[in-house]
Amino acid sequence: MATRTDLTRNQTLVLDRLEKSEGPLSAYALLDQLRDDGFRAPLQVYRALDTLMKSGLVHRLESINSFVACHGHHHHDHGITGFAICETCGQVTEFTDPVLSERLEAWAQATGFKASKAAIELRGTCGKCASA
Repeated sequence: MATRTDLTRNQTLVLDRLEKSEGPLSAYALLDQLRDDGFRAPLQVYRALDTLMKSGLVHRLESINSFVACHGHHHHDHGITGFAICETCGQVTEFTDPVLSERLEAWAQATGFKASKAAIELRGTCGKCASA
């Protein structure tokens, strides 16, 4: 797993922007926000995101085609990472659940399914928005 010191300038800029963001960002939103830092083409953003995802520092939210900085990468050995996405305020909460991971692994083993990737995304309303 890469550390911050292993990152290129572009990767560091993308990661910093995601860490400071109040919600998930698309690659094109990142490009727009990083133009003053020398980003000119989507490929620059996608290359940085690809490396950051492989390093476990950034996650892609499949259902909304956006990216978030990892806020719990030290927990990833404890199960599948999931995301709760509030459709009202855009907040994304990262979580892991070892029981869910065990059940999915047991199902895959029992059925002979060879999983290459798992993405758990819950979409709905966060507690703050629900109580407002």
